[in-house]
Amino acid sequence: MKKQEKIFFVENLTEELRSAKSVVLINYAGLSVKAQQELKKRLKEVGARMLVVKNTLLKRAGEAAKVDKEILSDTVLTGQTALVIAEDDPIAPLGVLGKFAKEFEIPQLKVGIIDGAFQDSATLTKLSILPGKDVLLGQLLAALMTPSYGLVGTLNANLEKLVYVLTTKAKGGE
Repeated sequence: MKKQEKIFFVENLTEELRSAKSVVLINYAGLSVKAQQELKKRLKEVGARMLVVKNTLLKRAGEAAKVDKEILSDTVLTGQTALVIAEDDPIAPLGVLGKFAKEFEIPQLKVGIIDGAFQDSATLTKLSILPGKDVLLGQLLAALMTPSYGLVGTLNANLEKLVYVLTTKAKGGE
């Protein structure tokens, strides 16, 4: 890249880092081109994208975007680094990365920022196991509604017994 292209790239990356809901750094070493294309396709389906970035350019853009200093440390920015940036759902890309890593054993999650909070690799791994936001909301709704269904069932059973008794009495039964 020429110097002018690098400056333009860093400016664009800075804006993307500022507007992103989540940014996850991954080590993609050992990932074939075909597997990278597959990962990018899966990420695109959930509204995220993967960028392969030079560590020095990422550090400059991160400093300009005032990203957490832990992400820009020299221990994190070593080896082959790619960014996974999500604009909408911050957790969905992690689910994709988790499933992809189970299949191919690559990429490795380094660190990230989810909804403005720094996350280490262990936390990112835990978050990648969680189902999507819609599924979690559905599970919460089901948990909240279960006692109501039990109450309705109990009340209906008592009403059915009362109707049975009244019907039997009306027919002349004992």
